[in-house]
Amino acid sequence: MENLDTIAIDRIIEMAWEDRTSFEAIQFQFGLKEQEVIELMRKEMKPKSFKMWKERVQGRKTKHEKLRTFEQGRFKCSRQKSISNNSISKR
Repeated sequence: MENLDTIAIDRIIEMAWEDRTSFEAIQFQFGLKEQEVIELMRKEMKPKSFKMWKERVQGRKTKHEKLRTFEQGRFKCSRQKSISNNSISKR
């Protein structure tokens, strides 16, 4: 964990906040286990932000690949058309 540069730390924090990015994906890309990610988050974030993140992540099935109920890959809304033919307007 000591050999991570600022860009890698920022990316790990970003991935840890994302609901659909699992701890296993972070481990695959950066070699950090779940507990090491938690330690990094605790060290790099303000105490209140860390508490909010920890509560958000706790028990979230999408953060652990073994608990997921959806298949691998990205979610695609049934109303989403291909990008060139997207007729749903932005609000």
